Order: sequence, then structure tokens, then C-alpha cells
Amino acid sequence: MKIALVTDAWAPQVNGVVRTLASVSGELRSLGHEVEIISPDRFRSVPCPSYPEIRLALAGPGRVGDMLARMRPDAIHIATEGPLGWSARHWCLRNGRAFTTAYHTQFPDYVARRTGLPASWIWPVIRRFHRPAAAIMVATETIRCELRAQGLEQLRHWSRGVDTALFHPDYPPPDLFLGLPRPIQLYVGRVAVEKNIEAFLGSSHPGSKVVVGHGPALESLRARFPEAHFLGQLGGADLAACYAGADVFVFPSRTDTFGLVMIEALACGTPVAAYPVAGPLDVLSPRSGVMDDDLDRAIAMALTLDRSDCSAHGRSFGWRASAQQFLAALQPLGQPEVPAMLSPHPA
Repeated sequence: MKIALVTDAWAPQVNGVVRTLASVSGELRSLGHEVEIISPDRFRSVPCPSYPEIRLALAGPGRVGDMLARMRPDAIHIATEGPLGWSARHWCLRNGRAFTTAYHTQFPDYVARRTGLPASWIWPVIRRFHRPAAAIMVATETIRCELRAQGLEQLRHWSRGVDTALFHPDYPPPDLFLGLPRPIQLYVGRVAVEKNIEAFLGSSHPGSKVVVGHGPALESLRARFPEAHFLGQLGGADLAACYAGADVFVFPSRTDTFGLVMIEALACGTPVAAYPVAGPLDVLSPRSGVMDDDLDRAIAMALTLDRSDCSAHGRSFGWRASAQQFLAALQPLGQPEVPAMLSPHPA
């Protein structure tokens, strides 16, 4: 099968969406499928306001549509609700081509945290974007219920995976960790306001707090929490060693739909402390993580969990299974075309 994947999130961005799309694309190719990516690196782009690490492609429906037409794909998947996603959606609706979408990010909550606008103002745009899709892929049951409550019914399960060859418990701790007071509490991810990192850095559990990642909030958090250790962006074995060397992984976000970093930490044997919200509710088990509205209490209880149980749970998530779920969700593309009365224009 030839699959066109349209995404506004792609390298050099480092986040869960990019890792998911890259990992699943690799698995699909290994299964013999052809995957072509339409991403911002193929166009002129401008930095996203307040988040310059993210580039917004300057490409309208004409350019994106020409690329899709030349590809002649068997299936079109639109991964994100950005400029490329809207352009691809426009072309598909104008040309009667079915497509699938995915709900990777709690976009209304994300916008609300960054702008102060009510999340309820954003939901009509989300509904409009996804409603004509043949299938909307979601990672968890919690998100499925939330989208169904918004009137979106064509929902298909698409879970996430972990690279078990890279993420495992057998790494020696980073040199920095050897001199830090225990327990070492770790956060990995974008350093941005919507990740609620200040709740982690402001928690009172004794020990050391370590942050791995880049983002627009880095300098302000570094100034506000000088006792924390900010290591910047890490990858590969360096990142895995941080996971494996930490005593607890703290996931303070309330806006993620899954939280790929949680299963990476778990695969390295590190228990997770989190709030009881979408993502942790679906990913964690009682033997691998603790969810509590009191983050200090969640951290304290997570430290009592057995690391071998954590590793077993994290390593149960596989990218091959994720890729097969993705393929299964593409099957509706062989069904009737998108109704012509649906507007291709955003609200």
C-alpha cells in the first residue's frame, strides 16, 4: 500500500508526535508498505508565535494537493490540525478523497494554556477538522470518550510503542546522578507551559529534580527553580540512561493524550508519578505507576513500586502492534467517498 502521511510535526522537532510518526513509518516500510511524508521541511516556513522551535509551513491547498495528486496514494492520513493538515483536508474534500486523521494532542487545552482563551472556543474548530474523516485514530479509551462526547463517532484505536532495544534497565546512571541526593525525580519532554512542569518543580518531596528537554519555558523555569538540574535535549543511550538512573519519573502534564515518555521510562524500570488524567489513566497499571491529585503523594507512593514490574509493563508496548493498528484504521478508505456537502474550509 502507498500511504501519504501529512503532518505539521516532524524533525527536527522532538516530541511524542514526531517519535510516533517516525517509528510507525519505519515499521510500515519494514512490512513492505510505501510511506511518503508531507511535512514542513518541504516548504518555506515561519516560526510558530511563542514557540519558535515549531515551524509552520507556508503551503496552501494547491501545493499540497499537487503533491498528493502526484503521489497517487492508496491512503491519505492527516496527522495534525496545522496548516498542512488543513490544506490536505481541503484538497481531499474538493476531490472526493477519503482520509483518516488522528487526535494526538489535547489541542483545546493546549491553546487555552498558551493563550488564556477558553477551551470551549477551540472545540468547534476541532470538530470541524475531524468530522469528515473516514476514521479518527485515538490512543486511549479516555480520549475516545471525550471525542465521542464532542459528537465524533468514527473513532479507531491506535496505541503507541517503545523501542525496547534502546529503552531497558541495564544502563549505568549518568555521572551527574552519582553525586545527587536521592531520590532522583525525572521529567522528560517539551519544556513548555502546557506541560505543567512547574507543578513538578514546585513539589516538596526531598531529593533531586532533573529536567530533560528544550522549549520556550526553559529559561524562565531555570530562573525560578535554580536548585533543579536542566540537562537540555538528550536522545539515544544518553536519554535511556537518565530514565534508568532515576528513582521516579514524574509526568505532571494534564493535556497529553498518551504520554510516550511514560512507557519509555517504564521500559527502563522507572515507576511513574502522575495526575489521574487522560494519558496516565490509560497507560499506567497499579504496579507501574501512581496517580494522585497530590503530586507529592504520588511521588512518594511510586517510589515503593517494584522496578521489574515497571519494566515488564513498559516493554509490553510495541511499535509493530501500533503500526498494525494504524493499517487497520486505514481500511475505511475503500468505503464510500466523503460527502460532497462537507465544507473544506476551517471555521
